[in-house]
Amino acid sequence: MKKSKSILSLIMLAAGLVTAMPSLAAEESAVSQESLSLSDALRLTRERNPKAKQASEEVNAADAKVTEGRSGYFPQLSAKAGYRYIDPVSEISLGGAAMKFMPNNNYDARITAEMMIYDFGRTGRTVDLAVSGKNAAGIRQDMTVRDLSLATVRAFYSVMFLREAVQVQDKEITALQQNLDHMQKRYKEGVSTRFDLLTTQVRLASAGNRKIDLQTQLDNQEISLRRLCGLKGDSPLKLKGSFEVTAADMDTAKLAATAIEQRPEIMLARENLRASSYRKSLAAKEGLPKIVGSASWGTTNGYVPELDTMRPNVAAGVEVRLPIFTGFRTSASTREAAAMMRSAEQERIDTEELVQAEVKQSVNSLKTSIEKIETTRLQVSQADLAAQHARTRHQNGLATTLDLLDAENSLAEAELANLQARYEYVLNAYSVRRAAGDLIRQ
Repeated sequence: MKKSKSILSLIMLAAGLVTAMPSLAAEESAVSQESLSLSDALRLTRERNPKAKQASEEVNAADAKVTEGRSGYFPQLSAKAGYRYIDPVSEISLGGAAMKFMPNNNYDARITAEMMIYDFGRTGRTVDLAVSGKNAAGIRQDMTVRDLSLATVRAFYSVMFLREAVQVQDKEITALQQNLDHMQKRYKEGVSTRFDLLTTQVRLASAGNRKIDLQTQLDNQEISLRRLCGLKGDSPLKLKGSFEVTAADMDTAKLAATAIEQRPEIMLARENLRASSYRKSLAAKEGLPKIVGSASWGTTNGYVPELDTMRPNVAAGVEVRLPIFTGFRTSASTREAAAMMRSAEQERIDTEELVQAEVKQSVNSLKTSIEKIETTRLQVSQADLAAQHARTRHQNGLATTLDLLDAENSLAEAELANLQARYEYVLNAYSVRRAAGDLIRQ
């Protein structure tokens, strides 16, 4: 009976564990069965990627640092208890009897409260520095999420691009295989030469090798996308998206102005400059005095005439602490803080110039992509028409095998070039968004 109850308990516990973790398993199943859009991929990256979680924890740590800095505004409470044996002790002889002024066994227990009354703004500057660190951690989190999002975009569209590239390659292989079958018939009939047959076989083998390379790249990109999104398992990814060209803002002056205001790198450089000014101010205050108040309550022995009796006692006071000589530490800290502040200012200037250059470069790349799309679209139309003519002429014996193979290869290359141009346009459009300060959350 007890054994059956134990088995039943184990079954119920296992069922509870299974029902306690439905969300992740359900989401994995949904991703594996339904189409994964770019928005879904970005959401999964923000929620599951270890680097995104690490950046979030760094913000939490910085927030705790702010609380730690504010602790200087509150009294510090401590408790202590101790025992000390002293021998000999002070005593006096009165009428042949020894009278002690302190006991050999000394006991003491007390609670002490100490509070900084005035420190000329040191605590305030420490809190300001901690708040600046929290702001910097938040900006770094935004940068991490943005970079992960951009990496997800690149991996997502790389998978789509490579899948279409494999399809284009399959189309070329199919056409070459048909040509090879036709060539073998002509060779048996004595119309074509052995050279024509071998040339077709070589072209077919080369096309197969290109497909193998593309398939390997595709597999690697799918692995990268899964890692970024935190997807487990090896089930095929069903992506939902396209390379449709949509209008993008290419006003360089407007984008540069937006980048100066929104780009996280510039915000971080400004926050670093602000933090360096706080450090300089804090270093300058190290040579100023501190006014500290304290109060304690406890119990101890040693009171005349009953030296061994424990009695409560209270102590309170105020003291001024003034550093007179610190081994040149204060002056060195001040010089260091001033140098770091000048360095932070140069970092801010360099970051702003770099951001403006990135905006111009990304816009130029986007414009080039648009031109390539138009050019390659014409190339595809021309190559498709040339391939149709080559097939007809070859069937009628008016074109050589080499002419036909060249036409098929040119068509495949034109289609891949157009696909590559549309792929680059999408990535360059996201690069423009990144350069302008967009965090690419969707």
